[in-house]
Order: sequence, then structure tokens, then C-alpha cells
Amino acid sequence: MSQFRLNRFFNATSGRALDVAVDHGFFGEASFITGIEDMDAVVATLVRANPDAVQLTLGQARILQRIPGKQKPALVLRTDVANVYGNPLDEHIFSHHLPNAIEEAVRLDAVAVCANLMHLPGRPEIREANILSIMALREQATRYGMPLMIEPLVMQDNAKAGGGYMVDGDTAKIVTLVRQAKELGADLIKADPTDDISEYSSVIQVAGDVPVLVRGGGRVDDRTLLERTVAVLDQGASGIVYGRNVIQHPKPAGITAALMAVLHHGASVDEALAIIERSAE
Repeated sequence: MSQFRLNRFFNATSGRALDVAVDHGFFGEASFITGIEDMDAVVATLVRANPDAVQLTLGQARILQRIPGKQKPALVLRTDVANVYGNPLDEHIFSHHLPNAIEEAVRLDAVAVCANLMHLPGRPEIREANILSIMALREQATRYGMPLMIEPLVMQDNAKAGGGYMVDGDTAKIVTLVRQAKELGADLIKADPTDDISEYSSVIQVAGDVPVLVRGGGRVDDRTLLERTVAVLDQGASGIVYGRNVIQHPKPAGITAALMAVLHHGASVDEALAIIERSAE
């Protein structure tokens, strides 16, 4: 059963999880690898910080899993690659999943796999490709008892960003795509925060019994990040999936400890900020 693996993903006391995403290099964009050029060093730093999970690609997952010992973050394996983040965009837009992703995840001892469900205005073929990938992954994930995390991504019209796609925080659009992820058989949902963070409970509601983890997006200041984290947790989120706000932070261990305190011990924003201040790295 997939729950057996999820027992290593969620904290046993709080029932929540911090997953640090470091799968940015998969998408072929130069700007995405700023600060993560040396993945051995990045993974070593995260292992010392010890979040609940680290999200990696097939080519980088071995860096985490070859580290000996029981006390290290669990692995979430990214399964699909797309070229939707370029500015300007390539003439041909695509999204593909690894055909043997679930078997690779089993071999790598992952606790879950992650796949996109993207809504790009005017590009329904990308959503179709994602749905086909999810259906293929769902069949194999069920066979091997591998939890499937679906990542609904609602994007703005690329003309607004001068040629690239940016996240759209419209609540109604996010709710619709999250519901589709639920209908497609998600075991976990990784969703964007809404522009009006007070409306996030509607995202939680439409996901039903599927745990929702909130994406971090671009870099923001520590107080904004922590306040947003507390707000979504108060509305029922089961965790967070943050990337750049951890790995590009001047104190990655400090921000990780702060987020873990909020998630698992109910620390306030000010208490979490004090943890970052005291941290050496």
C-alpha cells in the first residue's frame, strides 16, 4: 500500500511534511541552477538540515540515497520534464514523463513520485500530455504501491511576462485544477498558494481526503514566507514544498529549522525568525 511509504514522508507527531524541491535543473533553464551548481554540496547541506523530504530528479537522487544511515530526508522523485519556463519560449513546447519512472522510484527507495498537471492558456496539448503521463504513472504507481504527487500548475498568459509563463494565483482556477488532480487519482497534491491567502481553505476543501502541500514559488523575505506558511497550515494544508526559499537562502539550515518548528511544533512567526537568527548556517 502507498501509505507504507507515506509513513516515512509525514512527521509521525504533526502529520505534516517539509519537502525541499531541488529538481530545477531538469527543466533546462540556466537561471534555475543558480545556487545549486554543486549538487553534492547542496544535498549534503540539506541532509544536515534534515527536512522531511528532498525532491530530486533521476540523475541526482543517487547523491542523497548513497549517504549511509537512517537519519536523512526521504526522497521524492520528479518524473516529468517540460520546457515551459523559457523566456522567450521555444517554438515547440513539450512535456514528457520518464517511461520507467515508477520502477526507478522503487529502486531508489523513494517515498513518492511527482508529476505536473499544467494549465497553460492557449496550449491545451500540454495539459493533455500531462494527463496522459499521470494516467500512465497512476497505473504503475498502483501496481508498486508508490504514492503519486500531482502538481497542478495554473499559468498566466505568457504574453503578460513578455514571452514566459508565470504562476496564476487565481483561486477559482487553482481550485479547478486541484480538483482535476484529485479526480485523476492523486495520493498527494502540490499546489500554489492563492493570491488571496485567506481563500486557501477552498483548495483544501476541493482536494477532499488528499493531503495538500503548498508550493513556495520565487524567493520572498523570511517573514512573508513564514506568515504565508502559518496561514495555509491554519487552513488545513498538510505541508509545504519549498525550493528556492530554502536552497537560495543565506542560512539554509536555519530556514529549514524554522519551517520545521512551525510545521511540527506550532512555532509562531516570531519564534521561527529567532531560530533563523541564531542559526550559524
